[in-house]
Amino acid sequence: MIEVKLKCIHCGKSLMDKGFEIDNHPSIKVVIEYKGNQGILRLSSLYGSYNIDSEIDVPKGETARFFCPHCRSDMTSGRTCHECGAPMVTFEFVSGGRLQICSRRGCKKHLVEFEDLETEIKAFYDAYSTFFRGG
Repeated sequence: MIEVKLKCIHCGKSLMDKGFEIDNHPSIKVVIEYKGNQGILRLSSLYGSYNIDSEIDVPKGETARFFCPHCRSDMTSGRTCHECGAPMVTFEFVSGGRLQICSRRGCKKHLVEFEDLETEIKAFYDAYSTFFRGG
């Protein structure tokens, strides 16, 4: 699996939490809000893993709002999930490009986007080249 490194789309600060691992890798730390309660949500940084650690119980099928733990900006995009209709949440790759995930617990829809395809795919490949080379 590929370990992704993400940052906030608003303030540009890293969302990687080296002090809290999931799947033996630094987790991705965000603040979530569900039914008026806020708490920390940590996501696995391994692309394809859906392992999490959450201070707030969000039942499957429910949606939560996502916020940057640094600037507290809402990370919801204007896009909705093609699978379930929930709002998508946007992160930036440290190496360029964006990752969007569905805000509905249990929905596995996600999107990877690159604005400047050639430059960002090269940066993505360079950042993850050991994976592509089998190392």
